Amino acid sequence: MADYPLKQRFVLDTSAFLTNEIRRDDETLAEALDRLLDAVAAAKLTLNISCYMPPSIHRELTTILADRDVSDETVSKLNTWVIRKNPARYEVSVPAEIVYRFVEEMNDRVDRGLRVSEEAVRRAERARAETVDDHDYMTGVDIVISDLREKYRGALRRGVLDSREDFDLLILARELDAGVVTEDQGIINWAEELGLRYLYGREFPALLEEYLRAVDR
Repeated sequence: MADYPLKQRFVLDTSAFLTNEIRRDDETLAEALDRLLDAVAAAKLTLNISCYMPPSIHRELTTILADRDVSDETVSKLNTWVIRKNPARYEVSVPAEIVYRFVEEMNDRVDRGLRVSEEAVRRAERARAETVDDHDYMTGVDIVISDLREKYRGALRRGVLDSREDFDLLILARELDAGVVTEDQGIINWAEELGLRYLYGREFPALLEEYLRAVDR
């Protein structure tokens, strides 16, 4: 094992494994995961690069992989080479300014959600008297509700931390001084706020492969 003075650590999000961007040509999900996990293993053994994942995200990921019939062998690779660790929630400090900005953003998003809802109520009232030709299986009100769901989700959830799993990921990365690997824009936004290194999941396989090529030169 090579002795590197700066030990690289990464904390991996579910999206880093599931994005279609990590697939080559006609690769299946399982083939892409095997290739990624082989690179993670080689980077650990050759460069002492460690990859971590909070247990909450591990549970989320393995449930999805089971639903997609990914083999036990691939899941075993995941369990072997990606370290599960709970963040030290009582020990890692978060600046008060970050909490203030989060509360401020959520208040703004709640206001945006209310405006979206109010607009939908007005549209639903108008739709009750309208005839819908293109969607004979849906009433006008049904269409308004469907549109409301999409806009409400965009107003309140897109680009923001919306789960405990996301928070676990960031706190663990802060604890370990690790890079965050994700496709979730909300996680990236708050990684920037916390001064954490990050990269998109689609970039991670190529990064590991380039590190490994550099060693072989």
